[in-house]
Amino acid sequence: MIIAVKRTSKKRLIIRILSLIVLFIMFTAYYFHMSEKYAIEEKEKQLTQIEENKAFEEKTKKQKIEKLIYREVESAVDLIGQLKVRNVKIISKKIVIVCDPDTNIDPLLVRYGTLALVKRTLDDIKIAIDLEYIVESKYNEE
Repeated sequence: MIIAVKRTSKKRLIIRILSLIVLFIMFTAYYFHMSEKYAIEEKEKQLTQIEENKAFEEKTKKQKIEKLIYREVESAVDLIGQLKVRNVKIISKKIVIVCDPDTNIDPLLVRYGTLALVKRTLDDIKIAIDLEYIVESKYNEE
């Protein structure tokens, strides 16, 4: 049987130390690289969350405005009387209500004042109510 005894030489010791130093440098470089990468991903996630929140706020704002308009149309029709109303449309920021010629529109004129434009013909009465001012005032209240 042959037994070989290896001695620790200076070259081997230097190579081990250098390899440990290189290994430490590689791990630190990898750590900093990955931390930058995750920081960038985190910023992107935050930006997408901000965009989603804005989209959600716009959607809720639109729904709130739709509800306000619907309530206004209901109240205007109730003031006139449902049986007298022929047609209700929303055209370019105005509620247009077409009703019978013998309809009493005084309650509507009292409520909306100059916001309600009235056109009387032999066949019907057309009332146009400005929505822009109404929505602004009611939306800011809530």
